[in-house]
Amino acid sequence: MEINEGKLNALLGKFVGDLGATMHAGSIVIGEKLGLYKAMSAPEERITATELAKRTDTNERYVREWLNAQAASGYVQYDADADSYYMTPEQSLVMTNENNPAYLPGAFVLATSALKAVPKMIDRFKTGEGLGWHEHDPDLFRGTELFFRPGYNANLLSSWLPALDGVEQKLRDGAKVADVGCGLGASTMIMAVAFPNTEFIGFDYHDRSIEQARAKAAGAGLGNRVSFQVASAKEFPGNDYDLVTFFDCLHDMGDPVGAAKHVRGSLKDDGTWMIVEPFANDRHEDNHNPVGRVYYSASTLICTPASRSQEVGLGLGAQAGEAKLRSVANEGGFTRFRRATETPFNLILEARP
Repeated sequence: MEINEGKLNALLGKFVGDLGATMHAGSIVIGEKLGLYKAMSAPEERITATELAKRTDTNERYVREWLNAQAASGYVQYDADADSYYMTPEQSLVMTNENNPAYLPGAFVLATSALKAVPKMIDRFKTGEGLGWHEHDPDLFRGTELFFRPGYNANLLSSWLPALDGVEQKLRDGAKVADVGCGLGASTMIMAVAFPNTEFIGFDYHDRSIEQARAKAAGAGLGNRVSFQVASAKEFPGNDYDLVTFFDCLHDMGDPVGAAKHVRGSLKDDGTWMIVEPFANDRHEDNHNPVGRVYYSASTLICTPASRSQEVGLGLGAQAGEAKLRSVANEGGFTRFRRATETPFNLILEARP
């Protein structure tokens, strides 16, 4: 077998980058949890390891090693003359502002917590059994919210809801909305703040997420404008909904067709089902790119096992694509289906009876 040296070196270079990124993920989570990034968030402000340790009540030796890992990775800058570190405005934006759509630390909280499932998934690869959402490390729930919430803040009110036919006006006037698979309630609360005349109910099968969602709503002063209940996508109560929303969760469900049928039965005749899913093309090869890499990898550890842990276990996966999602909606009784809008990370789909 003849080895192409150029291709080999390129592969080895990719390995170095991937290994560095994998190891660095843990340091990002440490920085997020200890407030190290936020303590040096003022752009261009020089700070030494000793000063940062004092600000955050942490150990200077560990902080110095951490800072050099950040500098080597391009997340902070190093001033050799002053032996100090600082952030550019861009670095400060993406590492410290949780409402910025490019906020990065949340993705690494999600990733490192998902990796804790690897020993379990080695076994599941052999048996074919699933791994429920509730069986993951608790940091996965927080990391998922931190990862998705900035994108919802950036797009939900400004472009996603306006792209739906007549929905935004209904919400202004006063409507009834079910946010299914709401997790910690980020999407539900964003909508509740924007549309005070509308009733919002968030549903999730995971009781610990619902507990946290209720606490977050109370802390935000939304306790009388939004409610959260433990219920699955096939059994959430209520009817005559004007809008039912599924944010990044349909592909995780064991029986998405059954969920679609339940949504259809819960909607008013002129109601709308809004489905937000990870961006994906219909052909596998068209998803073999950096975004697809993130989603296929996450789907291997989280999404597909979650589906296979439930009834039916269809296993759509996080890269299902519009054609498969359309089929789910059609089988569920929806006759109209369209791509309302999109971002590089999401498809926003509208289904109508």
